[in-house]
Amino acid sequence: MDTIFAVASARGMAGVAVIRVSGPDAFEACKQCAGDVPARRVASLRVLRRPDGGRIDEALVLTFSENRSFTGEEVVEFHVHGSPAVISAVLEMLSGIPGLRVADPGEFTRRAMENGKMNLAQVEGLADLIAAETEAQRRQATRVLAGDLGRRADEWREALVRAAALLEVTIDFVDEDVPVDVTPEVTKLIEAVRGSLSKEISNVGHAERIRAGFEVAIVGAPNVGKSTLLNCLAGREAAITSSLAGTTRDVIEVRMDIQGLPVMLLDTAGLRIGGEEIEAIGIERARERAVNADLRVFLTDGGAPPLLEPGPSDIVRQCKGDLFPGRSASVSGLTGEGVDQLLGEIADKLGAQNAGTGLATRTRHAQGMRAGVEALDAAMNCLSSGATETELAAEEVRRGVRALDSLVGRVDVEAVLDEIFSSFCLGK
Repeated sequence: MDTIFAVASARGMAGVAVIRVSGPDAFEACKQCAGDVPARRVASLRVLRRPDGGRIDEALVLTFSENRSFTGEEVVEFHVHGSPAVISAVLEMLSGIPGLRVADPGEFTRRAMENGKMNLAQVEGLADLIAAETEAQRRQATRVLAGDLGRRADEWREALVRAAALLEVTIDFVDEDVPVDVTPEVTKLIEAVRGSLSKEISNVGHAERIRAGFEVAIVGAPNVGKSTLLNCLAGREAAITSSLAGTTRDVIEVRMDIQGLPVMLLDTAGLRIGGEEIEAIGIERARERAVNADLRVFLTDGGAPPLLEPGPSDIVRQCKGDLFPGRSASVSGLTGEGVDQLLGEIADKLGAQNAGTGLATRTRHAQGMRAGVEALDAAMNCLSSGATETELAAEEVRRGVRALDSLVGRVDVEAVLDEIFSSFCLGK
């Protein structure tokens, strides 16, 4: 492989910038830039110089030997002062060393996966961790990055490989006496895996909402203070406010962190019958977004519900609580009265929806697990038909194994043979 390099920290002016080099020529590049190769995994202070001896910067240099680094290759990190001029000078120096090139996007992580340091699910977890904005997103991404999904997939895989191996024995020795009927054990293994997969599939939607963010729509009749409340929650003038009804024509979105949960607050057009053409379009969009939102906060002035009835899990508040002090279940975006209680209830409602979050976090995971369930259902149907379809049952189990291998980016068709030889004394 080529030796690659890139800035591993955020672009722009900073106290420190990290420039990473990975590949077979990484240590040679370090020697040319810093004069020698410091001891492995020990931060050492070195002066970085151009080939003509000109001084670039004084940097902390860390070296990681093969199989002891993020990528699984020899890695050098230069921790330099984070000015654009210093970074550019170091990158220019590295680009002039034979055998080195600028890394492609994500190439360090791709090499980590190719070298067995991470599986595909962990790569996705790393991407989610880098993008995490809230505590809930951080916790979820950390679980995936730590390999929890991969370990669960290994457990499923081990059980199915065992089931396939048992079926293979009955196929290979169909003309001989097999000591025991393997069907009960195979059925038990398949049913256990299928049940676990079904549980994970049902929870993928919750995990996806944590990744993408929950939608909470503020709903109500015109002029009940929806935009004022949104501005109060956002801490800025995100929406235009006016005493004129129908000021909000489109859905206004504000992203927030509410007690660790990622939330997209939606300020919707006032729901009412009538209005001119553009307002009517805004009202229809408001209804659609409100219906599809994870949670709705209804602001009411005590009149009839406007076009949309609150559901049992929705939140209802009396609007403009500053005009009616002491009124229960009220909120005021103007003074902030009742806002903390509203935020707490929103967090509780969304937290309850999030209670069933599992290990699978993406649609791709759900698709792989559904394919596994489909294969296992087909295997059970074959088993119920008797010994004549044992070979078909074994193939369906193998198909289930391949579907689960897609979760972590691994396919190993020899595993069934390994299980057969390790579990049975065949004498042949």
